[in-house]
Amino acid sequence: MNAQKTPALAARGLTKHFGPVAAVRGIDLTVSAGTVAALIGPFGAGKSTVLRLLLGLSQPTSGTVELHGPARGMLAPRGLHPGLTARDHLRGYAAAVRLPDERVDQVLGLVGLEERAAARIKMLAPGERTRLALATVLLDDPRVLLLDEPFDGLDPTERARLHDLLRRHARRGGSALLTGESLAAALPAADQVIVLSAGTVTYQGTPTRLRRNHPDRLVVAASTPIALATMLAARGYTDAVMRPDGRLAIAEASEAQIRDAAIAAGVRIDAILADPIHPDRVLAGLTKTAVPSAIPAGVAPPQPYGIPR
Repeated sequence: MNAQKTPALAARGLTKHFGPVAAVRGIDLTVSAGTVAALIGPFGAGKSTVLRLLLGLSQPTSGTVELHGPARGMLAPRGLHPGLTARDHLRGYAAAVRLPDERVDQVLGLVGLEERAAARIKMLAPGERTRLALATVLLDDPRVLLLDEPFDGLDPTERARLHDLLRRHARRGGSALLTGESLAAALPAADQVIVLSAGTVTYQGTPTRLRRNHPDRLVVAASTPIALATMLAARGYTDAVMRPDGRLAIAEASEAQIRDAAIAAGVRIDAILADPIHPDRVLAGLTKTAVPSAIPAGVAPPQPYGIPR
């Protein structure tokens, strides 16, 4: 069987109640070997509960979990002793699973903490602590990674390093399921997106399909917008939405194609403005939460879905 289609983990009908409260309800998900999946949703959506159920740290009220291969999880809080050095923390875990100190140095290199190995954990920046927790998970080179909020506290450089690490892990046949509250932060590493809202899945699919469902647009002020929309539709560009101010919001067509259609229709173009849709605006719509007032630190919008157009 193709490794890309072999399941690394799967959940079916996963439900968890805490008293009368349903934290997650009927979750179905599959992560294939050689892929990275992002479980994204606002605070309280049930993401950490799902990870704990997958790791066997909590038992589901109903439903089943299947893990194919050794799995390791990074949860919050990270479980780091503030008085230990980064290297001593890892040596303790390595000794518990009978790994040599050389492996400690290797994982410090993987997460970029070689120069901070002798620093006490209480002196590490938040992003460095997250990377140390990740190094702990990587010690015995598990096939399946379950990472809770791995981008928490990371600066843009650290975020890019983690994207690269996850992609390399997937290329070697491993898999990962990571959680987060920012769709934009996770997309560059994700083959699959699962959006969770109030304990239920509201979207599951590829970033490409998500982009098709929520495209960037060009907003056009034209002398006769209906005539322009009619001409564009005749040329196959049917996704044009009239806004309340009379401008057309057009998907798929380029500026040159819009201007060419306007000439053919005898329509004057007064202005064309780009309206890229930031992924976290999409997330807000899928989870019915407030649209973020600002882009999260370190997340830039030029490629809104983290993939080529």
